[in-house]
Amino acid sequence: MTSPAISSLEPLARAIVLRLQSAGFRAYWVGGCVRDFVLGRRPVDYDIATSAVPDQVEKIFSHTIPVGKKFGIVIVVEEEHQFQVATFRAEGEYLDGRRPSQVSFGDAQADARRRDFTVNGLFYDPITEQLHDWVGGRADLHSKVIRTIGAPAERFAEDHLRLLRAVRLAAQLDFQIESETFAAIKQNAVSIREISAERIREELSRLFRASYAGRGLQLLRQSGLLEQVLPEIAATITCAQSPDFHPEGTVFNHLVLMLEQLRPDADPSLPWAVLLHDVAKPVTASIDSETGRIHFYEHERVGADMAREILERLKFPRKQSDEIVQTVRYHMKFKDALEMRKATLRRLLLRSTFPLELELHRLDCLGSHRRLDVYDFLVAQSKQLQDQPHIRPPLITGDELIAMGMKPGPRLGALLAEIRDKQLQDELKTRDEARLWASERIKAGG
Repeated sequence: MTSPAISSLEPLARAIVLRLQSAGFRAYWVGGCVRDFVLGRRPVDYDIATSAVPDQVEKIFSHTIPVGKKFGIVIVVEEEHQFQVATFRAEGEYLDGRRPSQVSFGDAQADARRRDFTVNGLFYDPITEQLHDWVGGRADLHSKVIRTIGAPAERFAEDHLRLLRAVRLAAQLDFQIESETFAAIKQNAVSIREISAERIREELSRLFRASYAGRGLQLLRQSGLLEQVLPEIAATITCAQSPDFHPEGTVFNHLVLMLEQLRPDADPSLPWAVLLHDVAKPVTASIDSETGRIHFYEHERVGADMAREILERLKFPRKQSDEIVQTVRYHMKFKDALEMRKATLRRLLLRSTFPLELELHRLDCLGSHRRLDVYDFLVAQSKQLQDQPHIRPPLITGDELIAMGMKPGPRLGALLAEIRDKQLQDELKTRDEARLWASERIKAGG
């Protein structure tokens, strides 16, 4: 077994197993942490399975959280880190495509057989350093295959979210999905609609991460799941674009190429901005009868409305939804950056969503013509603006204008906007200059 870089959580997870074993119980690391450990990757968290029941776990550890005792699950907290400790269990029928109707405690082998995929069914004893494989997971890790434990249709009927999870794991690990498992995903794709929007959003957000988001989108399409969870994106598959602007072909191809260029530290909102920035192209497409060129007039405005509906459907937090929608709404502004007035350009640079918009623009270019001249210009202009902190706060406020004798109303707002514009144009640079200019305008009745 290849040893990954030591995680700060590993000694704590090892200690939990040791304490359970010292108390007379069987205990193992299980699931994704063992999979990653065997692959030589650093696990991001550790789950433990044990023969101890929840009440016994609570007696052994001083700080626990009873998150799901009736299902045999307790959270053990060590040095402010949480570890899920679950009793070996077998499960009854799944009646709602999400959770078992009943749970009975059993042995380690039965616990392994109830899990979703063979690569997640490995048990590892960190004390004896012994790997237990009762489901063929090690061979599938070696072959780079995602395969269900047991009959695929049965596993997916138990929990429909496993349909998406199989695709996510295949993309994340760069594995193939075993043929019978993949056929079952396609046959049962419509069942994903029975899963709550929150669980779908969470799984999709894990799928659209840097290094494998592009392949994740392709697998969604190939599996038939894309039509079920994001039908608006499925519509981009056949949406052609003018080759002079988009040599990559369809909008869907464009999205895949953009997702493949995500940086490792990408903002969590960025993959969604990528997916949604051209979402309205299929519904706004028109062809110029003279030139044959394809146009998508106002696709950014229509797309912002569509993005709002999609994000609300998936129960995104309002703040994140707002920034994604704004990024979609204004993404076409960047093409005019080189010709913008100084004030207009600075307004763009000062938007709270500018970093997200800028990175979307970079990906938009890399996913089509690959020219980054506008991007490089904006990076330079943003750096210059950071060196001019006096530009950020307005030189004068509405209260100050009222104190100077102006009445509240539309004229006050217009004057504030005019002063701000002159500030961003470098025509007014100090508070005194702004007050003097405002005073003269007020006296003149402006």
